[in-house]
Amino acid sequence: MYLRSPIFLPILTPAVPLTALSTSLLGLIICYSGHTEFTDHNYIKHVVPWVDIQKLERTSNVFLTHTIRITTHNKERDFSMFLNLDEVFKIMEQLADVTLRRLLDNEVFDLDPDLQEPSQITKRDLEARAQKEFFRAFFRLPRKEKLHAVVNCSLWTPFSRCHTVGRMFTSDSYICFASKEDGCCNVVLPLREVVSIEKTENTSLLPNPIIVSIRSKVAFQFIELKDRDNLVESLLMRLKKVHANQPVHYDTSRNEDTTSPVFHSTSMRDDHKFGDLEMVSSQHSEESENEKSPLLNPEALIAIFQQSGSQSLDSRMSREQIKISLWNDHFAEYGRTVCMFRTEKIRKLVAMGIPESLRGKLWLLFSDAVTDLASHPGYYGNLVEESMGKCCLVTEEIERDLHRSLPEHPAFQNETGIAALRRVLTAYAHRNPKIGYCQSMNILTSVLLLYAKEEEAFWLLVAVCERMLPDYFNHRVIGAQVDQSVFEELIKERLPELAEHMNDLSALASISLSWFLTLFLSIMPLESAVNVVDCFFYDGIKAIFQLGLAVLEANAEDLCSSKDDGQALMILSRFLDHIKNEESPGPAGGSHHAFFSDDQEPYPVTDIADLIRDAYEKFGDQSVEQIEHLRCKHRIRVLQGHEDTTKQNVLRVVTPEVSILPEDLEELYDLFKREHMMSCYWEQPSPAVQRHDPSRPYAEQYRIDQQQFANLFKLVSPWTCGAHTEILAERTFRLLDDNMDHLIEFKGFVSCLDIMYNGEMNEKIKLLYRLHIPPALTENDRDSQSPLRNPLLSTSRPLVFGTSHGDVTDYQKQLKQMMKDLAKEKDKMEKELPKMSQREFIQFCKTLYSMFHEDPEENHLYQAIATVTTLLLQIGEVGQCSSSSGSFSQEAAEDLRAPAPSPDQDLVFADPGSTPQDSRAFPEEAGRGDWTVSLEHILASLLTEQSLVNFFEKPLEIKSKLENAKISQYSLKTFEMSRHSQPELKLGNL
Repeated sequence: MYLRSPIFLPILTPAVPLTALSTSLLGLIICYSGHTEFTDHNYIKHVVPWVDIQKLERTSNVFLTHTIRITTHNKERDFSMFLNLDEVFKIMEQLADVTLRRLLDNEVFDLDPDLQEPSQITKRDLEARAQKEFFRAFFRLPRKEKLHAVVNCSLWTPFSRCHTVGRMFTSDSYICFASKEDGCCNVVLPLREVVSIEKTENTSLLPNPIIVSIRSKVAFQFIELKDRDNLVESLLMRLKKVHANQPVHYDTSRNEDTTSPVFHSTSMRDDHKFGDLEMVSSQHSEESENEKSPLLNPEALIAIFQQSGSQSLDSRMSREQIKISLWNDHFAEYGRTVCMFRTEKIRKLVAMGIPESLRGKLWLLFSDAVTDLASHPGYYGNLVEESMGKCCLVTEEIERDLHRSLPEHPAFQNETGIAALRRVLTAYAHRNPKIGYCQSMNILTSVLLLYAKEEEAFWLLVAVCERMLPDYFNHRVIGAQVDQSVFEELIKERLPELAEHMNDLSALASISLSWFLTLFLSIMPLESAVNVVDCFFYDGIKAIFQLGLAVLEANAEDLCSSKDDGQALMILSRFLDHIKNEESPGPAGGSHHAFFSDDQEPYPVTDIADLIRDAYEKFGDQSVEQIEHLRCKHRIRVLQGHEDTTKQNVLRVVTPEVSILPEDLEELYDLFKREHMMSCYWEQPSPAVQRHDPSRPYAEQYRIDQQQFANLFKLVSPWTCGAHTEILAERTFRLLDDNMDHLIEFKGFVSCLDIMYNGEMNEKIKLLYRLHIPPALTENDRDSQSPLRNPLLSTSRPLVFGTSHGDVTDYQKQLKQMMKDLAKEKDKMEKELPKMSQREFIQFCKTLYSMFHEDPEENHLYQAIATVTTLLLQIGEVGQCSSSSGSFSQEAAEDLRAPAPSPDQDLVFADPGSTPQDSRAFPEEAGRGDWTVSLEHILASLLTEQSLVNFFEKPLEIKSKLENAKISQYSLKTFEMSRHSQPELKLGNL
């Protein structure tokens, strides 16, 4: 069953007996009752964009059951009587997530090909995307990995001597397995480590088996695979592609059995052992980097700056040896490479603390940074060479923070550690300028450098920033804020008494923000915090959630008795500062918080191993799938909070500069932003990257192009000129586009509207004047052609007209007096604005005539502008040089006594027989001659006609325009989309 976008969901609501709710990538569209044709856009009642939705939840009450509640800006709307509530709600969540992720990641988030065309999205596409997101999050793989297949199967697990039921996931570069029982057994097989994929004999005991062999001479047997032949064929094709990109050769020098060759990359040398842990290193990469950058650290800093503890060294080292022995036993049974079996047993070993000699290497394996390292020989060295020595804002920020990174550790009290930290941070900023450098990256990188080689630390940083903590390290730290919101919900669920006492959990979440950003490294002694990092690299963000809950539970009693947020902060800080690691071979770290050092009473010490054990036992049942679902749910609220903040800051800046009421200004902002949003989902390719830049000032974050401006201009501008409106919108856009980047921001847009609605007459005329001279009016303007044969443009007609009372007014006297006044005084505007040529003046007049159409005073306005036009033409001739005095065609002179046009004439200057080459109608000399008229001339002439003064000074109401625009903005777009893609689509086809 396909659900195309728009997806129609028949519902009943309390307010409207029968209505229809349509969902699309942009939002929810509510139609009037009784109209089942979506393409009839005139009946669209309301639109709720996803970016305006703060909460989406299922609820029920006495009157409504099976209800979905949508909250926007403290307004709630209930929809009930869905045909299938669960399915509808799931679709809504998925569409909201796609939209918000697109807004969040507009620079780096690539939509799946199936989601590129909104009119073709199906329910299957949404489900496939959700599965891909889960796959990448569960195995913490690169975002570029595309999931190809998910197959139910069983994997032979030698440690349990049975087949474990689960699912196989295949992607571009990986084969992964996850057991049906959460945490029982997971496997990650990078295709670059795979030697062969073979089908074996199908038997009743081993139905449809395949064998996947890897470099370390280990084979993985999968059985019960449906459609095995196609699956193997697809895997072999991708395996061949991976090996083609990274050529391999046989290396049997280390193998006694030469009949069983093992593939090795051409850039690989013999496997090395770190302790008893086999690792693969890149010889070519190491040699080339040593040649280019001889100063790169060849080993982890902790090996160079090993600290000596106060405890007996033998005692600490014996504990270290016991741990190493346990790990070696585990490697022998479960594997020692990235392809190892990952079970509850290894999680327990990690929770005890990884031995320091193995820590950096296991971090590489758990995060799969080792695959990136081996796949990019020489990459880091090249980045260092390209980035070092360059000075920019990012490098200045890095330099400021270098000496604040673990200053208590001897490795960062000298230039060796500082230089390595500088190189890694600068190289990463060069690799990923969208992130660049953010605070807390320096602390994390410092710890990575302690336990890993410099190049390894770089790839670990890549894994953390781009895969394990997506959207954390940017100037808005959206990812961390989403997780803080998730953390709040987990507190309410798992620690209800604490949540009840602390009414505002956002204050508590603000305290815990640094826990997530620095993985407890900034608020816990280093020798204890590295154990937390161990758990993080194995379990991902789940480890931080459960440890945070354990910390709060351990202090719940004190927190419930705290009087304010400051006291709660002190309780948590003191607790975290006194977490020790008795098994660390290094010395105990110093206090992070000096203001606690004067305590008279000794504070009880908590062992990190005990805290981590409690975290796993009490809060370790939270699955990756549950966390991802909570993230999806809370991303709506967090991003909407950012959008509200942006809006309020924009309005705060713009409101003092305009006369539009604040509530109307807010509506205008919503219209402006929504016009941008539509470009993200209905235009291909999407120009969102250029138009939305969160790093810009608030008022300039959203920008629109010429076509979008024209759409808004038609909706909200009071200067509607029929067919001429679009031309006037183009000129207005060119006038506002000061920097010529073909985009304008909200401030410019609303300032222009403010003049149209609230400006005085002279301001409005000045704006109209500027719209008809360069740069607003160009030589190539599509409406710049206007003939001069119209009788209204005759300059020789007597300037004597009868008034409505039968009196006669001699305008020649007024003209002479006006010219004298202008000669005495020159307004500042004359210096700012160039004079208007005859061609430009003709366009100016045409716009005025278009504006008067259908006005109640249309007759008087036509007569008045005819008078003013003739007057201004003669003013222009007064200053015209003799060389151009004959520039008017004879035809114009022959029109002296022609009658004035009818007010019903729509296009005053239109001449069907004229063409751009019609020299009689629009002589070339006329456009380039000395005939000019100034803004002062035009303004003074218009002031002589009271009907024109009344027209430009009458109050204009923007509210009605805004009400109509809110409906029309979406209905026209959705109607256009439906007409082009699915004209036959009707309500109720779900």
